[in-house]
Amino acid sequence: MTHLARRLGVPDAVVVGLGSMLGAGVFVVFAPAAASAGATGLLVAVALAGAVAFCNATSSARLAARYPESGGTYVYGRERLNPFAGFLAGWAFVVGKTASCAAMALTVGAYLWPQQARPAAVAAVLAVTGVNLRGIGRTAVATRILVALTLVVLATVAVTGVTGGDFSVDRLGTLDGTGLRGVLTAAGLLFFAFAGYARIATLGEEVRDPARTIPRAVPLALGVVLAIYLTLAAVALGVLGTDRLATATAPLAEVVAVSGAPGLSWLVRAGATVAVTGVLLSLLAGVSRTLLAMARRRDLPGALAAVHPRHRVPHRAELAVAAVLVVVVAFGDVRDAIGFSSCTVLVYYAITNAAALTLGRDPDRRLPLRLLAVSGLVGCLVLAVTLPTVSVLAGFGVLALGTLWYALNPLRR
Repeated sequence: MTHLARRLGVPDAVVVGLGSMLGAGVFVVFAPAAASAGATGLLVAVALAGAVAFCNATSSARLAARYPESGGTYVYGRERLNPFAGFLAGWAFVVGKTASCAAMALTVGAYLWPQQARPAAVAAVLAVTGVNLRGIGRTAVATRILVALTLVVLATVAVTGVTGGDFSVDRLGTLDGTGLRGVLTAAGLLFFAFAGYARIATLGEEVRDPARTIPRAVPLALGVVLAIYLTLAAVALGVLGTDRLATATAPLAEVVAVSGAPGLSWLVRAGATVAVTGVLLSLLAGVSRTLLAMARRRDLPGALAAVHPRHRVPHRAELAVAAVLVVVVAFGDVRDAIGFSSCTVLVYYAITNAAALTLGRDPDRRLPLRLLAVSGLVGCLVLAVTLPTVSVLAGFGVLALGTLWYALNPLRR
């Protein structure tokens, strides 16, 4: 038994995408992005990251509908470009999203039990792995619950910030003094928060009627998240101002406290834990499916290609990712994981857009699909190289190591 079960419809796929995106940007990225871009620059950076993500989402949806199997751009690169392009995409996704998973797990630990963050992070990894091993249907149900709770918390923050009396439109600033490099760097960091829509594509083997489901689910999930991010970025800036937001360790909790409702801080802290757990749940599922696809083609050890006979999940790949995460969160420092993850994932999506450029004309001409793919390709490369220097060097260094493995891989035929 080597194939996964098709159990997800459009609502389930949208929820998986929301669960992958909501949380990372809201609770992690706004502060460093504000430090790079300034006031209005932050809002521009959110919009720019969302625009690049939309281009990538359009290319991803077209390719996923054409190739409805696990693996995402690892499969698209192989089929539309060449085997090495596919491998590089898969490697970039696995290392980048593993770093994201570690960052999310440590964030859960920091919010849930600050004094014992690492043990709490390990417990979160084990709990999420247990849910995923029970089957993708249970993953979707759990993600739906987490997303609903997260939306309630984020709505509470937005309403409290606007009505609390400390919100000022003047703090949103003007474009004067906004540097292009700062906006691009912030957009690259914020892209980390949008990249979750790829989980829909990597679950392509588990959605019903993929040619219909994937193209509908991807833009729906992305549009909802973009609206939420723009709203919360404006609220955070309007309440805290640029300087205070840039140095905040828990921006949304601080928004609530400054707005005269410090008693709700516990709700934001609990909401952060819930939201980031939802991100971790979906991220881990996506990484394991890409490992499954790579192992099927012997780009990684074939043992990882096993599918559980009862639950129909790639259980060995899930356990392998969980083992790596336990080591990282127990001993490693992943404070720079956002930049590293953004760099490698932007390379992944650059390959996605390059693969989409090889597709023929689409009967639906409502969108300039080729122009979107070109824009996405250029946008990904520009954002990748304008990230902080350490992130760029680390990201491309790990991609170089993957290239060396590909050249020397004894498993590849």
